[in-house]
Amino acid sequence: MAKDLVAYQLVKFLESRGVENIFGLCGHTVIGFLDALKNSNIRYISVRHEQIAAHAADGYARGKGCTVPGVVMTHLGPGLTNATTGVAEAGLNSIPMVVISGDVPTCYFGRHPHQEVNMHADASQYEIYRPFVKRAWRVDHAELLPEVMDKAFRLAVTGRPGPVLVDIPMDIFSMELDTRFFDERIRNMPELPKPGLDEATAEKIATMLAEAKDPVLYPGGGVISSLAAPLLKELAEHLEIPVLYTLMGKGSIPDDNPLAVGMTGFWGTEFNNTLAMDADVMLAVGTRLSEADCSSWYRGETFDIPPTKLIHIDINQEEIGRNFNTVIGAICDAKKALEAILAAARRKYPEGKRRPEKIRAIAEAKAKYRASLVDAQTSGRFPMRPERILKDLRDVLPRDGYVVADVGWNKNGVGQQFDIYEPGTFVAPGGLCTMGYGPSAALGVKIANPDKKVVALIGDGGMGTNVSPFATGAMDDVAVVWVVMNNCAFGTIAGLERQHYDHQFGTTFMRDGEAYSPDFAAIGEAYGIKGYKITKAEDFKPALKEALDSEKPCVIDVRMENAPVVTWGCWNINDIYRRRGEDKPWRKWQWEDITPWYMEEVREQKMRLKKKQ
Repeated sequence: MAKDLVAYQLVKFLESRGVENIFGLCGHTVIGFLDALKNSNIRYISVRHEQIAAHAADGYARGKGCTVPGVVMTHLGPGLTNATTGVAEAGLNSIPMVVISGDVPTCYFGRHPHQEVNMHADASQYEIYRPFVKRAWRVDHAELLPEVMDKAFRLAVTGRPGPVLVDIPMDIFSMELDTRFFDERIRNMPELPKPGLDEATAEKIATMLAEAKDPVLYPGGGVISSLAAPLLKELAEHLEIPVLYTLMGKGSIPDDNPLAVGMTGFWGTEFNNTLAMDADVMLAVGTRLSEADCSSWYRGETFDIPPTKLIHIDINQEEIGRNFNTVIGAICDAKKALEAILAAARRKYPEGKRRPEKIRAIAEAKAKYRASLVDAQTSGRFPMRPERILKDLRDVLPRDGYVVADVGWNKNGVGQQFDIYEPGTFVAPGGLCTMGYGPSAALGVKIANPDKKVVALIGDGGMGTNVSPFATGAMDDVAVVWVVMNNCAFGTIAGLERQHYDHQFGTTFMRDGEAYSPDFAAIGEAYGIKGYKITKAEDFKPALKEALDSEKPCVIDVRMENAPVVTWGCWNINDIYRRRGEDKPWRKWQWEDITPWYMEEVREQKMRLKKKQ
């Protein structure tokens, strides 16, 4: 009977599951695991904060097309709590992730040992993760770890992908275990087919799309993560259907495709939202139809469902019919669904459909919108216009280069006006919208794609949350180019506050009455990476090109005007803000106006009662 330490067998299992990189931070509970990793084929990426590890693992999974989970290693207590934000971000964005956490020794359960979180229960700190992981396990017996790890890797990538937590008491890493327990799991790696769409439903959907007067396709992030973008493009071109998309669905179709329209919702353009409202049939695939993409679900702002007939396809049954009246709902993988619908469309309509008037309207709208940006994109003003920063970046970045955004202008502006040509090359925090996501996620994206250019677009607020990704970039030679769009403020919130309250208290960075920002280029140099401090607009593009060509980690600090992203959609918060003494009509956020579609009857009853009174 062969035996080996659990930590070494765990590493062997991870290698068998194709794990090439682990992102983590050391602690006394995981030293045994680190010992086993030291001479393995797995690359260990050491970070300076556990949130960085989680975001980097998130970026790595996305950079791999979400075909494999990112793997995080963390210590107990503050290590586990530090990682929560990054793991929750992955959970809300359906990113597969396996978190391996050390825990207190099993013999100390109930004794309140060092660094254990135990205010309400003993040996239960792993339960902190329950609200945002698909499942959290604590492994109390070494014999159970192989089974739990097998379940964890399967669960992370099946159904709606997401993070899982495996919490391992530190003494278990150092136990000897019969190798047959892990060997049985290593040998048991069946294919895991994803649920598809039946032929009859596929034909019904294809017919509705083909026969509709004004159909639209509406992909979300599920189209990209399921590698279904090429199929979506083929379906759009066969039936000549305009493609709108969610923020997370950006990249589902190349933005220079004649049928690509753009993003909807609060940060969508007037043409995009109008096209969505005028649709008679809409096929939404791989999207939760979330608030920002749907203008807080207000009718007449982005969607008008009904009368628009919504077909909704998602891997998660809970999303179907959640926010809109749905005429056809299908619980299946986006790629399988689009394969079936495209096949049905080709069978029934071998010549396809032609909608030349739609293509002309899209081209005219795009040309008009791009013309509206030219002055800002070519402005020589300094601090720079954000539109010029994006334009210069698009000119320099290859078509298959990655843009990793944070929150604020660098996410919303990119979603609205920056062309993406390859699926998956736009990476952004869409679910939790974590400020500080981008600097760390870019590390994982670059590690997953060492031969591709990766630019992190970050506000100075987001970069200021944690600059230590610079250290990881320097130590591991991860050639990310961080571009800090520096407006000396939490710019988006400063703009909202100024709009509604005529001041910017608590949202701008000031020192002795002047706008203040640390010198991020100097900080980068201190960490050992190349730093560029831009002092005039014409210097930005050459510096960016030099940084990308160097294939070294670099940071570019460029001052930017705090100019708002122009919005045509609606966001409920703007109807809630109210100043003292202001007589503001709160029409839009009255219950009757924002109730879900299934409360329509209740609303009608209330209206009848009002009339009687």
